[in-house]
Amino acid sequence: MPLVAHNALPTYERLRREGQTVLDPGRAERQTIRALHIGLLNMMPDAALEATERQFFRLVGESNPIAQFYMHPFTLPQLPRGEKARAHIEHHYDHFEDLREAGLDALIVTGANVTHPDLAQEPFWKPLIEVVDWALEHVTSVLCSCLATHAVMQFRYGQKRHRLPGGKRWGVYPHCVVDRTHPLVADVNTRFDVPHSRFNQIDRAQFEAAGVHVLVESHEAGVHLAVSPDGFRTVFFQGHPEYDTISLLKEYKREVLLYAAGKRPDWPPFVEHYFPAQSRAIIEEYRLRLEQALDQGLEPPPFPEALIAPRLHNTWHDTAEAVVGNWMGGVYQLTHHDRKLPFMDGVDPEDPLGWRGRTRKR
Repeated sequence: MPLVAHNALPTYERLRREGQTVLDPGRAERQTIRALHIGLLNMMPDAALEATERQFFRLVGESNPIAQFYMHPFTLPQLPRGEKARAHIEHHYDHFEDLREAGLDALIVTGANVTHPDLAQEPFWKPLIEVVDWALEHVTSVLCSCLATHAVMQFRYGQKRHRLPGGKRWGVYPHCVVDRTHPLVADVNTRFDVPHSRFNQIDRAQFEAAGVHVLVESHEAGVHLAVSPDGFRTVFFQGHPEYDTISLLKEYKREVLLYAAGKRPDWPPFVEHYFPAQSRAIIEEYRLRLEQALDQGLEPPPFPEALIAPRLHNTWHDTAEAVVGNWMGGVYQLTHHDRKLPFMDGVDPEDPLGWRGRTRKR
């Protein structure tokens, strides 16, 4: 169902141009459908701030026909920001204190850039704990993305991520649903792709040691989707199902430009299972031209993004939309209009969606 453009955030107009339904507040108030208020704690760095905002808004807005969605982006003041990002946040983002007072139905927490080997040394560590601790007491469900998953697994469950021995896990990997009974994976493909982009990982054994239940994993990329022991209060993504088709291309381009500027010692390896053969050939040809220019002291040629992008395929968005739709459905099912915790009136707080004991054959 539609997003509601309850402020002047530019993302709403961008999504309208893409063809997504976005209502103005006056029209939304005339609807008889229930409203859900979703927080987005956006901790991404400046270059990815607005793109991440759009990606999660898009997933929520496309996800479920049962409600209209008021999105409330906010961030943490401890994160370093440039002038443009500060202005965007100042004009369009909410303050956590205001959201805490008003209440939310659900919360999404994004990843962030880190500079320390231990997440507890990051400037966002204590304020993130404050937000998550509040949310787990006052919000129906919290969805953690990538680094947010690692942080919550560390400070709530005592499980620290570890460095991947083979370097960066970077690509689009096939995944399988390993528990088909859970409502979050109802009616989704039992095998589907998910993008990953990270240097660190929490293994299945660590999730299981914490009592966290694994729902989706990959032989190559590890666990992607897991849920807290109750089955719903915390949802963990270790991959990036919110990514646009070109998101990994943008990351690859950034690494190539770092190499061209002498800020990366080696040519970046291809993103796995992502570039088709023709795109790889275009990149190899570009590499030769770039090396020649660097050897001759000439201006590097522009990266051929416009030639590569149309040849890329998105093999993950539909399933991501379905999983988020199921998540929104669970939030709708358990949320009261006053947005107080719903575990009352016969709902089992240890199994709020009635997941345990289900059987499903597919």
